[in-house]
Amino acid sequence: MSIPSAESLDRRRFLTISASAALAVTALSGCAASVDDGSSSGGGDGKKTLTVMGEKDDFDIKAAQKALGVNIRWLKYDTTKLNALLAAKTPPDVVRGLGAVEAPYFAARKLMTDLDPYFAQSTVLKPADLDPVNDLWRYDGSKQGAGPRYGMAKDYSQDQMFWYRTDMFEAAKLDLPSETEPLSADEWLDLGKRLTKRRLGKVKVYGLNASGLGYFSQLMGMTASAGGRLFAEDLASVDFSSPEALKALKWYLDYTKADIGPSVANPNPDGWDWPTYQAGRMAMATDGYWFGGAIGGDPKVAAVSRFAPAPQLGSSRVSACFGATGFWMPRDAKNKDAAWKFFEWFFGGAPAQARAAGGWGIPTLKPLRPKMPQNQPYQKQAFNVQQQELAHFSVLTFTPYAQLTALDGVISKVLPGAVKSGTSAGKVADALNQQMNDLLSKGKDVLG
Repeated sequence: MSIPSAESLDRRRFLTISASAALAVTALSGCAASVDDGSSSGGGDGKKTLTVMGEKDDFDIKAAQKALGVNIRWLKYDTTKLNALLAAKTPPDVVRGLGAVEAPYFAARKLMTDLDPYFAQSTVLKPADLDPVNDLWRYDGSKQGAGPRYGMAKDYSQDQMFWYRTDMFEAAKLDLPSETEPLSADEWLDLGKRLTKRRLGKVKVYGLNASGLGYFSQLMGMTASAGGRLFAEDLASVDFSSPEALKALKWYLDYTKADIGPSVANPNPDGWDWPTYQAGRMAMATDGYWFGGAIGGDPKVAAVSRFAPAPQLGSSRVSACFGATGFWMPRDAKNKDAAWKFFEWFFGGAPAQARAAGGWGIPTLKPLRPKMPQNQPYQKQAFNVQQQELAHFSVLTFTPYAQLTALDGVISKVLPGAVKSGTSAGKVADALNQQMNDLLSKGKDVLG
């Protein structure tokens, strides 16, 4: 089934797309991923070639080729590379993405394929079976969560929940966090300080990683918990100076100054939480339910790992999803029918079954929910905590006027120097407002 494309991406829009991402990806521009990277196959055998941009661990390429009867040309996900391919109208057929923070941006620029006609005819991916989190991949031209469906999440988590190591809590003679009542953000910070271990002035064991899936997203969640919002109603500006946002910013500055975990001023040299957590060098990791998939690979770590509700900065209990990671089809993709077959296989076939059974996030197809693992004690505990947390699932609408990478780039530019110099939270808020609102204004001008 072929579905017509909408209007093409013009040069002016592409330049704005690239500009908004430049703050965060300049360092990557000289090392964009090469085609194939040793993992592709194609040409010469009469089969169609499906180009997929993602991460190597997303799926088994050989299994996909066998199941779909196509050759897979794999590209490592890279923002600069993707923007260039979109501008040249030679995009991948399938692209990895974060529905929660990317769908409004790309959909507003008419870069995505409306998938509603495909879903309507599918016997594998039925709209009635889709978890509501998939609505993060919808955009009606002004708001997220309504209108055409532009992508699908492979799984999801409530990303401010955290995992902790019971052995470290016991060694520090600290009570374990409640499985039903969330910690306050201040209680969480205090635990992080108590669990941190230093030697000769240097941190040897992080008490807490509060950065999760990025700085801006975490500040959005904390501000919402305090009863406010970062984005204005029209999503065209931010305000870190509001009482709620300033409270969140102060908390993150306190966390960063305390030097008890990875932060914008002192990133984790391991690159992500799992190696650090596995090695016993991190007591609490702000990673959602999906982290249980990694934990399950190490029985010793699994035996001492438990899951906890998202800490709250205020009385408005919020437990948001900042990812809804999945795939989408660019509007100018050349092999959309083959791409949809990939969708059905990846989201509804063997890979989806394996992800659900492995604990790699909450399945986004309701019929797969019973496969969520509960065999091991840590799995049963995490499942129960997660089930209770679903009642507090929250959607925080993201702007179509700038990419998350650009907003995180502003934070990475402003906060380290501010922490070092002791700049007040109010002045930090002013700097963030000025630079982010400039980006958002430029993005709004392009969309009109």
